[in-house]
Amino acid sequence: MPDLLKPSLNWLLPLVPFTIVFHYLAPESHTPVFILASLAIIPLAGWMGKATEHLADKTGEGIGGLLNATFGNLAELLIAVMALRQGLTGIVKASLTGSIIGNVLLVLGASMLAGGLKFRTQQYSGHGARTNSTMLTLAALAFVAPAAFHLLAPEAAPDENRLSVVIAILLLVTYASSLLFSLHTHAGYFTGSAAEAAAVESGHQMWSLKKSLLILVGATAFVGWLAEILVGAVEPTAEAFGMTEVFLGVIVVAIVGNAAEHSTAILMAMEDRMDLALNIAIGSSLQIALFAAPVLVFLSYAIGPTPMDLVFTSAEVLAVVVSVGIVSLIAEDGESNWLEGVQLLAVYLILATLFYFLPEAA
Repeated sequence: MPDLLKPSLNWLLPLVPFTIVFHYLAPESHTPVFILASLAIIPLAGWMGKATEHLADKTGEGIGGLLNATFGNLAELLIAVMALRQGLTGIVKASLTGSIIGNVLLVLGASMLAGGLKFRTQQYSGHGARTNSTMLTLAALAFVAPAAFHLLAPEAAPDENRLSVVIAILLLVTYASSLLFSLHTHAGYFTGSAAEAAAVESGHQMWSLKKSLLILVGATAFVGWLAEILVGAVEPTAEAFGMTEVFLGVIVVAIVGNAAEHSTAILMAMEDRMDLALNIAIGSSLQIALFAAPVLVFLSYAIGPTPMDLVFTSAEVLAVVVSVGIVSLIAEDGESNWLEGVQLLAVYLILATLFYFLPEAA
């Protein structure tokens, strides 16, 4: 078996055909279908990530950065697109919120805890961390502004879509600028991450261009299929478990889409490669906030029954702002320890508990 993923993830691959067959044989078994589809997407997301990395290695830094931006969170994007097609914009927004807070709190927290238990203190690039923290603050503002407009000018609801389009354009321009900054003009700020990534890849055989493309296309097709099955079972599963759809989107769906990245970041931290672990966690949140969210706004005009805006609920905005604030405080000093990991995980669990008890109407 190729060393593409950790064996524990590869063991889940047989669930892919089993889930598809089970879905068509027992279409009314929504809860088992949701659980099986969630588990089946996890290894496929990992294969997609690896294929993207190998493609990026063959195309140079500039195009490679664009590839990572486009495909780095493709599993989450596909799940969101399927929800968008069915008009479940609440689930889409919840999954975006969950991906952002899940990466900067759950993934980074688990990485700092795992690495800190093995190493007393771990170092990483302070310049890169501060730059990413500033970008996260900008992303948080993009969540706050539409929500504030919604509260301050409820009579101007028709303008919310236009406001969201303008903000989406600004986010994409900012993300493109950040790629230029990190890959070209100020690449030295992120040399730690690049060097560690090279060290990780040096021990693995490189894939051919054909193999990378075939795996990416094949995994993407199956993830799209499974995402449609998963989204179709969201509402009945939420009702069966007594959960709100927002909780399911913020916590469960977000964890499913990011599971492969979660394990990679933790393993890198345990190898004392905190620059890479930090880059995976915060970089993925930035891709979701500055790339995936605005892309979904534009896609909603083409495939959704109604356009999606960027007006998130008060709880979602609060979660993003709090997450960005504590990560900025923790990451700016250029070093981490196990206690900081515990602190991030505690904030994530507090927010998860909030979403669990929050009524659907909120």
